[in-house]
Amino acid sequence: MIKHSSISQTQLKDFLRSVVLKFAGNQRLKIYGSLHCASGKRMKRGHRVFFADEADALAAGYRPCGHCMKEQYSVWRSGT
Repeated sequence: MIKHSSISQTQLKDFLRSVVLKFAGNQRLKIYGSLHCASGKRMKRGHRVFFADEADALAAGYRPCGHCMKEQYSVWRSGT
């Protein structure tokens, strides 16, 4: 997990270009989703974190986004 506030704009662009980061999450709400999610794009930079993969996000205690990851969210929801 990488906090958005702890990396520079240049580092972020390099990570995204090299596909090191595939998911973003909201640290306060403990939700993760795709980098292209409209809900995720609206969150404050100070609350945003990045993950390399889904397993990383789940291990950190985050749940899938109900907007951009409907299938994974349904599976998560039925498991609780």
